[in-house]
Amino acid sequence: MDAEVPRTVADDVVGDVLDDGLDATDGRPARIVGRTAATGTAVLDRPAPRLGRARTPLLLGPAFVAAIAYVDPGNVAANLTAGARYGYLLLWVLVVANGMAVLVQYQSAKLGLVTGDSLPGVLGSRMRRGPRLAYWVQAEVVAAATDLAEVVGGAIALQLLFGVPLPVGGLIVGVVSMGLLLTQNRYGQRRFESVVVALLAVITIGFLCGLLVSPPDARGVLSGLVPRFDGPDSVLLAASMLGATVMPHAIYVHSALVRDRHGKASLSARTHLLRATRWDVGTALLIAGLVNIGLLLLAASGLRGASGTDSIEGAHAAIVVALGPAVGVAFAVGLLASGLASTSVGAYAGATIMEGLLHRRVPLLVRRVVTLIPAVVLLAVGADPTWTLVLSQVVLSFGIPFAVIPLVRLTRNRALMGTARNGPWLHAVLITVVAMVVALNVTLLFLLVTT
Repeated sequence: MDAEVPRTVADDVVGDVLDDGLDATDGRPARIVGRTAATGTAVLDRPAPRLGRARTPLLLGPAFVAAIAYVDPGNVAANLTAGARYGYLLLWVLVVANGMAVLVQYQSAKLGLVTGDSLPGVLGSRMRRGPRLAYWVQAEVVAAATDLAEVVGGAIALQLLFGVPLPVGGLIVGVVSMGLLLTQNRYGQRRFESVVVALLAVITIGFLCGLLVSPPDARGVLSGLVPRFDGPDSVLLAASMLGATVMPHAIYVHSALVRDRHGKASLSARTHLLRATRWDVGTALLIAGLVNIGLLLLAASGLRGASGTDSIEGAHAAIVVALGPAVGVAFAVGLLASGLASTSVGAYAGATIMEGLLHRRVPLLVRRVVTLIPAVVLLAVGADPTWTLVLSQVVLSFGIPFAVIPLVRLTRNRALMGTARNGPWLHAVLITVVAMVVALNVTLLFLLVTT
C-alpha cells in the first residue's frame, strides 16, 4: 500500500475551486498526475478550459496577494518622504518601477504555472545540499526582514489609532494575521485571496481619500513624469524607491500562489491560463502602482515642506494638520490594513521558502509565531520604528539579486519551460531590468553607508 501523502493547498484547489463551478474547466475534473519530489505538492493536469474573456476574472487572485508586497509600510514611508521633500519630482521613478515590477512578477507567475512548482522548489530540486542550504539562509533572512517591517508598520498604525504601545500592537498584528492565515488553512486559497483583496481595497481607499481634500496639480504631475534629480539626496531617495520595486519575497511567493491556485497547467490549458495570469498581474500591480503614486501625490500636494515626514508617525501628524483628522484616521486605517495583509503574505512566503529549499513543510501558523518574535522583541526594547523600516529595506536589497537572476535564467530554460520559455527579445529586456535593479540596490547600499 502506498504511503499516505500529506494534503496540500493544491489538493484543496481540486475540491474547493474545481467543484464549486467557478473554475475555467466548468467542473470537469483535474487529475493529480504527480507530486513534486521535494515537497509533496500536488501537480494538477487540467483539461483545456472553456474560457472566454468574460470568465477570465474568475481566475484572478494570486497577483493581488503578491501585490500587497508593493503597498507595505516600507513603501508608504518612502513615497510620503519623496513627495513631502521634492513634490512631484520623483513621480517618474514610481512609473518606471511599476513597469519593471509587472515584468518580473509575471515571470514568477509563469514559472509556477508551467512547472507546477514554486521558484524555491525549482531551485531546491536543482541544487546540491550545501549551496541549497546557503541559499535558504539568505532567503530566510530576507523573509524575516520583510516580516519585521510589516509588523512594525501595523503596530505604528494601532498606536496612531488607539494609542496602543508598540510591543502590544506588534502582538495584536501577529494574532490577527494568524486569523488571516487560518482562513487559508481552513477555507482554501480562494477565500484567503478574497480576504487579502478586501484588505487591498481598504488600503487603496485609506491612502488615496486624502487626494479628494488636496487634489494634485495637473501641471506638477506632468512635470514629474520627466526623469531628473535635484541633488544627491534625491538620488538616494530614488534609489530606495526603485530598489524596493522588486521584492524578493514577492517573487518567491507569487510562483507558489499560482501553483496553489492553478496547479501545473496542461499544454491545452496553458494558453488560457497564461492570458488570465497576464490580466491578473497587470490589474493587481496597476492598483498597487496607483496607491504608491497616490501617496506621493498626496504628500506633494498637501505635505510639501512639512517637517517630520521622514517617519510614518511624523507624516501622519502632518496629514492631520494639513488635511484634517478624518483623512488622518483613514490613512492610519489604510496603514493597519497594509501591515495586517503584508505580514500574512510574508508568512506565506517564508513557508514557501522553507518548503522548497529545506524540503520541509511547516504549518503557516507555526511560521507566523516564529517570525513574530524578532519584531516584538525589537519593539519591546525601544528600537526606533523608522530605523527598523530602513534596516529591513537594506536587508531586502541584499536579497534581490538572489531572486531575480535565477528567475530570469529559469524562464529562458527550454527543458524546464518548453514552448513557454522567454524569447530572445524578452530575455534581453529582462536582463536589462535585472541589471538596473541590482545596480540601483548596490547604489542604495553605498549611499546609505556613505551618507
